[in-house]
Amino acid sequence: MGAKIRATHAREAANKALREADRAEAEAWSIRMEGYGGPAQPSPTIAQCLHGGLGWLEVECNRCKTRASLPLDAIRRPRDTPLWKLEASLKCRSCRRGRYAPPVHMIKLTETREITPYLWVHPDEER
Repeated sequence: MGAKIRATHAREAANKALREADRAEAEAWSIRMEGYGGPAQPSPTIAQCLHGGLGWLEVECNRCKTRASLPLDAIRRPRDTPLWKLEASLKCRSCRRGRYAPPVHMIKLTETREITPYLWVHPDEER
């Protein structure tokens, strides 16, 4: 009985230490990206960011400078994908022209959405 309690306590302590380590790695990457603009490699995985509590990725368009917050749990990639591999597939929706959409660059990781989505207005309606 006592061994089971000690094992449960040790498992909880290990899980807490792993969560703190994941958060520290994600925060270090986020500070490096926001403060110095990179390098994006090495970066934490999607699973490490989510486990550490940083579930939103802030990106900015290279052309129009529009910023957006993306939820990491909604990205359709395996959880062991490093964040730097996402950058090539992220494109700006605001200034897309035909088939071409300019790339975006990653700014930082956040716990909550910091950028509110813009209010969509139909092109025929008055703003």
